[in-house]
Amino acid sequence: MATVSGPDGDAPSGVEFIHEEDGRVTARHVESGVASFGDTEAEALRQLADALDSHFGEGEEIEDPDAYLEEMGIDVEIGSEGPPPWLE
Repeated sequence: MATVSGPDGDAPSGVEFIHEEDGRVTARHVESGVASFGDTEAEALRQLADALDSHFGEGEEIEDPDAYLEEMGIDVEIGSEGPPPWLE
């Protein structure tokens, strides 16, 4: 059974650690729910920092998704249900 520590325990403010039975540690940002794991609390925090950066980071809007996918070498087959919403 996993055990949880923080946000009032030894975890940094706004983070809780979940210690899994297999020894891994999950660090979860309480407010956003973003989580990541590692072999230690320190590693889990580093991974969480990367995940939070990806979650809250500023990306660039893709003007022409079809051209972008072609440029990246991704061949998208559109099925009978039509394109996914992000390509419409």
